[in-house]
Amino acid sequence: MDLHMTDLERDIIREILNIGLARAADSFAAIAQEKVLLEVPSLELVRGRDILELVRKYQAGHVGIQSDIKGDFNGTTLMFFSGQHVQRLSRVCLRQNVAETVELNEMQESLLLEISNIITGALVTQLANILKAKIYGAPPTAPKGDITRALDNLLVSHPLMQPLIFSVITQFSDQNSNVELPLMLFFDRETFAKVLTIIRTYDLSGGK
Repeated sequence: MDLHMTDLERDIIREILNIGLARAADSFAAIAQEKVLLEVPSLELVRGRDILELVRKYQAGHVGIQSDIKGDFNGTTLMFFSGQHVQRLSRVCLRQNVAETVELNEMQESLLLEISNIITGALVTQLANILKAKIYGAPPTAPKGDITRALDNLLVSHPLMQPLIFSVITQFSDQNSNVELPLMLFFDRETFAKVLTIIRTYDLSGGK
């Protein structure tokens, strides 16, 4: 299976992601009671170890929530909540006035897990509908310690997997400031091949 993408195929996949992420952004905006701006996702084939370095960078100042994608596709989503997110969401959803911190109490961790579940669910549902695939998001987890250990099997250990990373940054914004909410989505090599196969069945000639 040729994993090389043409420019048109790349644009199609990015647009499919945009549709799914727009639904996810709407879900987040409803929870947070804030306006959410969404950047166009980048789309790259990168080595697993390079992804792990990026994850470590985000993990240094954020709370990471992981949700695996299962079914016809095999992948993982990671959401990274900053101290500002924790503070704002605690105020809006829990009616708690807390300091800006990534040290979570039990209720805050449950809240972030539920938010990640809703956002990942919205994204996965849209992707399943568009790509006609049977996929679902597994219950999210808040990995303790180094998140990259939990990702090692998907990104590094499996010799046949060349991961595809969808790098997505959403902005959780209000009238006073913008706070980036990194959302990373990656699939393994086999899943990427399936997505390309689906894309290549489309009539890209406009019926000519």
